[in-house]
Amino acid sequence: MNLHVVNTGFFKLDGGAMFGVVPKSLWSRTNPADENNLCTWAMRCLLVEDNSRLVLIDNGIGDKQDAKFFSHYYLHGNDSLKSSLNKIGLDFKDITDNFLTHLHFDHCGGGVAYKNDDKNKYQMVFENAKYWTNAEHWQWATVPNAREKASFLKENILPMQDSGQLQFLDLNEGKLFDGFEFFTADGHTDKQMIPKINYKGKTIVFAADLLPSVGHIPLPYVMGYDTRPLITLTEKKKFLEEAAENEYIIFLEHDSENECCTVKMTDKGVRLDQTFSLDEI
Repeated sequence: MNLHVVNTGFFKLDGGAMFGVVPKSLWSRTNPADENNLCTWAMRCLLVEDNSRLVLIDNGIGDKQDAKFFSHYYLHGNDSLKSSLNKIGLDFKDITDNFLTHLHFDHCGGGVAYKNDDKNKYQMVFENAKYWTNAEHWQWATVPNAREKASFLKENILPMQDSGQLQFLDLNEGKLFDGFEFFTADGHTDKQMIPKINYKGKTIVFAADLLPSVGHIPLPYVMGYDTRPLITLTEKKKFLEEAAENEYIIFLEHDSENECCTVKMTDKGVRLDQTFSLDEI
């Protein structure tokens, strides 16, 4: 098995929204904000190469929305989904599986494109891939609650079903294949899937929005975007304690500076241990 970082660019989100009830004087130590109170976040995906399978976890924000939509998020950086795949000698057609942790626009928007620039027609970016989610989250995303409706964009989601490429994973089985397992977390959104990958004798956890950055490691640092913050607290505590005990390597999708980290137990609870790049493993 080989793993590759696939960077799809950066965007900005309000710092207060990303840290909920935590004061700016605290969260700004790890995630400094600009003059508009916006912090920079990555949209970092992971490619899992296992024999003949090329599994991409998430796919970034895409480019389908209008200028007004993107004006809220200040997309920047030199990387894109296509350029990052090209750097490792791959193109869209090579991807066999797209594993989607959840269907918020910054995680799944890159998987669907306009067909021939016609904004009324869509095509799948990964023409040969299966797009993986689960039935419970699909229902949550396609019949959205008022709080999350702006994050579940139908043009990112429904074409997956229309194409015939959509597949549902069995949550009881909890794996895509041997060596690629996952568990679910419900605090951020219902049935978000968090991959656990066996790699070089270590466990790599793609943290998605369970742990967006190293700045979110202290338990109260919970996003205002989370639909059930008290559940997030419980899920984070369980995950971080397990990660510290078992020396998991946490792959960070949204941290603008750090690709990976480990955590350790201290007298103040679980805290950051080390940060490093994926290729240092």
